[in-house]
Amino acid sequence: MSAPLAGIRIIEVGHMLAGPYCGLMLADMGAEVIKIETPEGDIGRTVSPHFVGPHNAYFASLNRNKKSVVLDLASDEGLAALGRIVETSHALVTNLRPSAIRKLGLTYDTLRNWNERLVCVALTGYGLDGPYADNPAYDYVIQAMTGVMALTGDPQAPPTKAGYSAVDNSAGLVAAVGLLAKIVQGTGGQVDVAMYDVMLSQLNYLAGAALNAGETIERLADSSHPYVVPAQIFPTTDGWLTLFITHDKFWKTFCDEIGHPEWAVDRKFATMAGRRTHRVEVIAAISTVLHQASAAEWVRRLGPLGIVVAEVGTLNAALRSDIAAARALIVPLGDGSLPLQAVACPIRFQGFTPVYGLPPLLDEHGDAVLGRVAT
Repeated sequence: MSAPLAGIRIIEVGHMLAGPYCGLMLADMGAEVIKIETPEGDIGRTVSPHFVGPHNAYFASLNRNKKSVVLDLASDEGLAALGRIVETSHALVTNLRPSAIRKLGLTYDTLRNWNERLVCVALTGYGLDGPYADNPAYDYVIQAMTGVMALTGDPQAPPTKAGYSAVDNSAGLVAAVGLLAKIVQGTGGQVDVAMYDVMLSQLNYLAGAALNAGETIERLADSSHPYVVPAQIFPTTDGWLTLFITHDKFWKTFCDEIGHPEWAVDRKFATMAGRRTHRVEVIAAISTVLHQASAAEWVRRLGPLGIVVAEVGTLNAALRSDIAAARALIVPLGDGSLPLQAVACPIRFQGFTPVYGLPPLLDEHGDAVLGRVAT
């Protein structure tokens, strides 16, 4: 089976994370992604202190399978070269600031002169237009402004950001969806993806409660779900356990296994509505029981019963896990001559396995790409 996006050519004028992650997803699915860089290169090439050979670990995690071409887009020569690449491309994605996007002519209104069917994706903080368009936007700032930080962490502690770049990664995925939707539609045009919009959208059911019921959304202790009880982390003898029981059937199973069958008929405990109303009492009772054994022991006992339960682990452990091995999630980049690894593409297609190439060296493909489109 050929790659799902074989024959699709994407131009990426991106830096750091959101734009490159969009390009990464497309490249893994077989698109030819031409990464346009300044002579200094994407700042992601130097942001991490970790190198494997000539490759920065941060940059490698976001830019495998791409081609690097250096162009000075502030010059007439650079813009003309970009135009020649645009002529045979399907889409362009950029995560520069709106002012830079317009100054460099990276909008559909400008690039349609080279290719009317081109899809142009502007991935920005607050949109390509509007009073907030050119305000600086980073993952941290968007998490702060949209309420993500206020919803994360212990209620008695300061607001907390998510432990990874949730905004950048989410925006990159949404940008890829928008880009592919326009390609499928078969018409060129501008796609506007704002990080602020993406995060409000991802707060979906919480936003719905605030909009439709006037609910004030606040963070709860121990990573608790606002509606489902029990659904949170619990301390055990040697670490933390995640427990998530959505159906009263599984609640009865849980109660029988831990030696408290009476909870399954107690009006305060028996139903989801009752447990939500009496959250404090329910959680205190469960905590007392779960603190009597290790997290691993509870997983061993409860997991086979169909109860959703897991130890709270680390990223390092997840990368070495049996699940990661079974899913072949850790892959070498290139021919294996360098000990450079990454997490595989999360999208699987029957009959197609991605080839995971090395990230490009700066301007590694300049001569080849520009020679192909030379006038």
